[in-house]
Amino acid sequence: MEKPHVEAKTAPAPEDVVIADLIEGDGPEAQPDGYVEVHYVGVDYETGQEFDSSWDRGGPVGFWLNGLIAGWQEGIPGMKVGGRRELIVPPEAAYGPEGGGHPLAGRTLVFIIDLIGVG
Repeated sequence: MEKPHVEAKTAPAPEDVVIADLIEGDGPEAQPDGYVEVHYVGVDYETGQEFDSSWDRGGPVGFWLNGLIAGWQEGIPGMKVGGRRELIVPPEAAYGPEGGGHPLAGRTLVFIIDLIGVG
C-alpha cells in the first residue's frame, strides 16, 4: 500500500471515536493489549495538517496497544492484517483537553492505519 493522503474534515468533530474500515484485511486479528506492527499517518481533523507518519520514517513501527492513546486501544483490536482503517479520535481519547501540556491536546485527530503484523 502507498501512503494515504488525508484531507481536513468539514463536518463537526465527533465526540466519540469513529472507526471505519477502508480496506478489510484477511490476516490474523489484532487483539486488545496485543502487539501490532503498523504503518500510519496522523493529521489534525480541522486543518488536515499532518503531525506524524511512519511512512516518512521509512518503515512500519511496532507498538503494544496498552501503551498507546485510548483511541488506538479502542480502534485497532479486531482489525485484520492487510487492512487499512481510519480512526477519528476526539481529544478525550487522544491527548486530553486543551491546555493539557501536549502539543496536540484539545485536538481531534484522524489516523489512517495499515495493519502490517500482529504478535
